[in-house]
Amino acid sequence: MPPRGRFAILGTRGIPANYGGFETFAEELSTRLAGRGHEVTVYCRDAYPAPEYRGVRLRHAPAIRHKYFETLSHTFLSTLHLMFHRPQAALYCNAANAVFTPLARMAGVPVALNVDGLERHRKKWNSFAQAWYALSERMATWFPNVVVSDAVHIQRYYRERYGKDSVFIPYGAQIGAVTTRAALDRLGLEPGRYFLYVSRMEPENNALLVREAFEKLDTPLKLALIGDAPYAPDYIARVRDTRDERVVAPGAIYGTGYAELQSHCFAYIQATEVGGTHPALIEAMGRGALTLYLDTPENAEVAGEAGLAFRAETLGERMREALAMGPGERAEWGRRAARRVAERYSWDTVTDRYEALLLGLVGRR
Repeated sequence: MPPRGRFAILGTRGIPANYGGFETFAEELSTRLAGRGHEVTVYCRDAYPAPEYRGVRLRHAPAIRHKYFETLSHTFLSTLHLMFHRPQAALYCNAANAVFTPLARMAGVPVALNVDGLERHRKKWNSFAQAWYALSERMATWFPNVVVSDAVHIQRYYRERYGKDSVFIPYGAQIGAVTTRAALDRLGLEPGRYFLYVSRMEPENNALLVREAFEKLDTPLKLALIGDAPYAPDYIARVRDTRDERVVAPGAIYGTGYAELQSHCFAYIQATEVGGTHPALIEAMGRGALTLYLDTPENAEVAGEAGLAFRAETLGERMREALAMGPGERAEWGRRAARRVAERYSWDTVTDRYEALLLGLVGRR
């Protein structure tokens, strides 16, 4: 058995996961580490009714609820608490938080930083925020003890642009479909009779592109657009502005309902164009879904030959191709996707690698 460690995870919205990929990552990793005997603290933006969740200690730190300051204010206050309650090692999430890692190191806490994707390319940011993210990329190569990338493409980017080597540890996913269907019943969906899209409803994630391509299809199948975003009301309104009764857009769904939707969909569509490894893509593949993905280096790295790649202008063509498949062919694509995830993206394997990384940082103290 490895030695017991005291670790902290900062820079996410916290757990239980009810927002996005980093939160799911924090929950899956922290609970597994706790299950292995480590003492793990996750810093959360919202207070939870109990001081622990599935063996993980929760620490609430407030945040300025503003599009440009929420992440930074929360991580700064979390770091101040960490400096007086020092773990043996800390894992920060998001390159924007690199600026706070020297404070942790000054307090004697070695730090790993998961840089995520190339956030400065997101359309939601103004020029100041884009400049901050560009500077944060540079700070990420200076301040933490170790940089972590969750995609080979991001690892290559940091090496070629900044001459910085990073540790590649991918995102993880559950393997296998669930049989329950309560979420489908609530939304009026039938198993195998809907296309599924899951992401934050932000412009570069192309929910509007998916909806418009679907509306041109002559099919009785439905389209479930799952997701929300706290600072994109205008874009979300555009996505939901449709008279097509086949389109269902209930907002964000988590937990068992989310797994049910992925397990029973006709096909899953990944249309994101910015970021590193996208959790929803791996998760849908792990459930055995026929997967259509926008052909970016990050998406292709995950799906490869186990999914159908498309460009923005060819999405409708790919959807028609999926509709023309027989049940056996579609099932084979699903098996291929699940097999690829099992080989590359197991949560237990991901936890093994983070456990080794964090214990290695403890040795640097």
